[in-house]
Amino acid sequence: MKEVVISMDDTIKVDAKHYKALLKRYIESQDETSLYHAEQVSKQFIKDNVLPDEIINLHNQALIDIFPNLSLDIQNSMNFLLETMIAYGLAHQEFQTLKEEQMELKSEISVAANVQKTLLATTKPHIKGVDIGVISVPAEQMNGDYYHFVKDGQGTLKIAIADVIGKGVPAALCMSMIKYSMDSMPEPLMYPKTILENLNRVVEQNVDPNMFVTMFYGQYYPSENMLRYASAGHEPGFHYVAAQDDFKEIKSEGLVLGVLPDTAYKQYELEIAVGDMIILLTDGVTECRQGNRFIEREEVLEVIKQYAHLPAQDLVDNVYKHFERIQSFELKDDFTLIVLRKEA
Repeated sequence: MKEVVISMDDTIKVDAKHYKALLKRYIESQDETSLYHAEQVSKQFIKDNVLPDEIINLHNQALIDIFPNLSLDIQNSMNFLLETMIAYGLAHQEFQTLKEEQMELKSEISVAANVQKTLLATTKPHIKGVDIGVISVPAEQMNGDYYHFVKDGQGTLKIAIADVIGKGVPAALCMSMIKYSMDSMPEPLMYPKTILENLNRVVEQNVDPNMFVTMFYGQYYPSENMLRYASAGHEPGFHYVAAQDDFKEIKSEGLVLGVLPDTAYKQYELEIAVGDMIILLTDGVTECRQGNRFIEREEVLEVIKQYAHLPAQDLVDNVYKHFERIQSFELKDDFTLIVLRKEA
């Protein structure tokens, strides 16, 4: 037991002798000064990391010295309390250790999340005749969603949006690998289906068999008003047809990345007219929950239509705020939404 003595001048130093003196004084007088010293001793115990069972043992010995004829039942009850506090002390030490480890891990994850944000950062390009809005918010510190824009020298806009089936650090690491695999490919020579086929081999060879990746990859050619794209099991997006004031689901078939090494992907074409919108998203948008109820896809489109008169960035921001509110500001999954609007 660390030595601590309590003196009348408030110098704290407690050992068995002085603790007994303090206890005896309180039993006899029950005055405020004794209680004040008890508070100071308690603070010193915490500062010196004195375990609860040590405090109980100190109190038990002092009580027996003050009352030599103390009832055997009382002594047994104090021994019971001592044994209880021994178990408590061990559990408390283990808890403190786990808490410290958790805080350290939380700090490391925070650093990793910032690194991931830097590694996966992409700039929203400015393309004449195209209004672009994008928002991506992780449900936890690490984002399992990924999106990427590239504008080449011919003015073609290349768009990727992906979702790892999984969360946390493994999903984030997988996304980083996907990003750098894409960066290493000679994209100017490749069509969307070829990009996905190459990425599929990378994922199949390097990612845990229980982890899969969905991806939509498209190339928009402003001069042709044409979107060429392919999908690897990704959440179907929507094409808002301005002339009909209606949404159509974007046709997309394809196996998720990482299942079979030689998967072939279909490529599609979609003509975009002035006022049309391409809406790309992850399942964190379409599978929002209000209480125990999953939001229907039609509800998502209604909300998008509600803000369709706004610039694309304001549109996606307001859609996110809407679904954030109905989920009580607690996202259940990563939320990523991209809108491209063809302008005159």
